[in-house]
Amino acid sequence: MTALLETRDLARNFGAVTAAADINVKIDAGEIVGIIGSNGAGKTTFINMVTGYLAPSSGEILFQGKSILGKQPRQVMRAGMCRSFQVAQLFPELSVNENILIALSMAENSRLSFFRPLKTPDMEEKTKSVLAEYDISEYGEESVMTLPQGVRKLLDIAMALLSGPKVLLLDEPTSGVAIEDKFDLMDTVMRAVKKSGAAILFVEHDMDVIARYSTRLLAFYDGRVLADGPTSKVIRDEKVRKLVIGNHLDLDKLEAANA
Repeated sequence: MTALLETRDLARNFGAVTAAADINVKIDAGEIVGIIGSNGAGKTTFINMVTGYLAPSSGEILFQGKSILGKQPRQVMRAGMCRSFQVAQLFPELSVNENILIALSMAENSRLSFFRPLKTPDMEEKTKSVLAEYDISEYGEESVMTLPQGVRKLLDIAMALLSGPKVLLLDEPTSGVAIEDKFDLMDTVMRAVKKSGAAILFVEHDMDVIARYSTRLLAFYDGRVLADGPTSKVIRDEKVRKLVIGNHLDLDKLEAANA
């Protein structure tokens, strides 16, 4: 069966510095894949390359069996692969409702038009439905600038999923979110992703989040994939413990807490 997303010998150099090398990964429909690694390990470089934000120095990127090498981010998005960023990419001067209306219009018509109104009864009803699905209805009229960080993250991810992607990539979805809110945020995201049927790849430093939500784990080190496999196996890999997550972590306690 053809993989949904596949990279072959993917590499990226910045002068004499190798940011990524020999990345060979296959992602199938419906997978929940966590990505871990220290700063500079190659995680974000990998995501930037497969989503068109960064051109690889060499290698191949296939989406549904077809090369997407050289395509711009919007072309990649329209093909069916979307992402959210560590810092939410929103319209800060607009309200939550207005951000959703714009995303809905883009998803349904691929571009905005001065001759097509955003606010119609149908679109407003759809907006209410989206906000309810992500448990952020109370923030509908608020400006994005005033939102708590967790709500901004949810709004960003909701807007990404509105285009109906087959693959969703998230860059540190719980970064900046209060400890007491991180699981609620991820529960909401995973519920929406499961409903959509999309595969999800998420970069994350919080091992509690990784252990609880990912079923497969990619561990990056020095620009390469150090380990790839079931999460419970990868976090116990000797090299991963030594070079990525540290030997101080009580894995039995971690897995028990997030079972």
